[in-house]
Amino acid sequence: MRPSHDDSRTAAQGGPVSPAPGEFPVPAPQPDGSYSVYPYQGLGPGRPAPAKRTVRSRAMIVSGALAVVLGAAAVLLPAQYVVESPGPTFNTLGSAGDSEIIEIEGRRSYPTKGELDLTTVYVSGGPSTNISIFQAVGGWANNDDVVYPTEFLYAPGTTSDEVDEENAAAMTSSQESAVAAALTQLDIPFTQELTVAAVVEGSPAEGVLQAGDTVTAVGDTLIDGIDSLRAVLNDGGGSAAEITVRRDGNEVTESVTPRQSDSGVYQLGIELATSFEFPFEVSIGAGMEQVGGPSAGMMFALGIVDRLTPEPLTGGRHFAGTGTIDAAGNVGPIGGIRQKLIGASDAGAEYFLAPADNCGEVVGHIPDGLEVVKVSTLDEAVQAVEKLAAGGSAADLPQCTP
Repeated sequence: MRPSHDDSRTAAQGGPVSPAPGEFPVPAPQPDGSYSVYPYQGLGPGRPAPAKRTVRSRAMIVSGALAVVLGAAAVLLPAQYVVESPGPTFNTLGSAGDSEIIEIEGRRSYPTKGELDLTTVYVSGGPSTNISIFQAVGGWANNDDVVYPTEFLYAPGTTSDEVDEENAAAMTSSQESAVAAALTQLDIPFTQELTVAAVVEGSPAEGVLQAGDTVTAVGDTLIDGIDSLRAVLNDGGGSAAEITVRRDGNEVTESVTPRQSDSGVYQLGIELATSFEFPFEVSIGAGMEQVGGPSAGMMFALGIVDRLTPEPLTGGRHFAGTGTIDAAGNVGPIGGIRQKLIGASDAGAEYFLAPADNCGEVVGHIPDGLEVVKVSTLDEAVQAVEKLAAGGSAADLPQCTP
């Protein structure tokens, strides 16, 4: 946040101007009975104060007071804007405070070198904090910042507690997905379960499946993740599917006929939550309690891959990046990438790994000295880091182009 400044001014007020001796002209009476207005006060003994001057003076005092009140309100009341600024970076191979950002127990890990920075955006305003109009104007004037109307980022009525809870949940989910993606990349087996979080009203599953059901099989196909569920439903071509779920400790089989969506895939009409069981413990994010959201997923996954690989992945080079990740290793777009590019450059990064779906915002906003490589999957990110660490050129890797 930037300190506000006060552009208000106070005017020196002088006393009434006294006329020179002998300069007391008799005010000329007007048709309405009032007197002409003079550029000074006091018309001499026995001379009445001009009525028009009194009315005008009162109007000026009232309007001046109103201007002061409105000006103070503009300065003191919070502006309905959000300012995004470049935030700090965190090396996923290093530590935050007294703790390593990635800790692995129950499996051998290896020394690393170089940096794999996750990047952040500092957000001022919105439900969590208030900003003044001067801070909003300062954001517009600063090329490193972006200013949005509050309602562009937050639904009306959203509270700061709701924002904090959502960001914390997204961070936890991204960490679990990062572990799953890293283990998938390294061919280390693990298990995952799909649990019905909610049943969509009017969907094929309504009245058949229940929130809390864990999907274990469709027909004879065991379900070990969202990809296997999607595949078996699409292979069925819309025919009735025998869904086996674990419900209240018992296995139950229900028949549901999937419905084809506008995109051509077959769906049951349920919202799913994924839980994982890994063969060893991976703890992520110690010392980063103030960082939330899902956008660090890819960099967490890269850090885990490096820690579980005998040879250092980076070759001692300085990488930064951003992007969501799912258990299958797909990299997704994020917000605030312009500020993250600046933050990475300020931290001394040589290379930046950007989600392919963010390329439209990357073009034209790359800081001098920073080379950007676009990636769509964790595998592409790993290959890019390995090639650059070995002395390859970023120009030979996928780029964000106009």
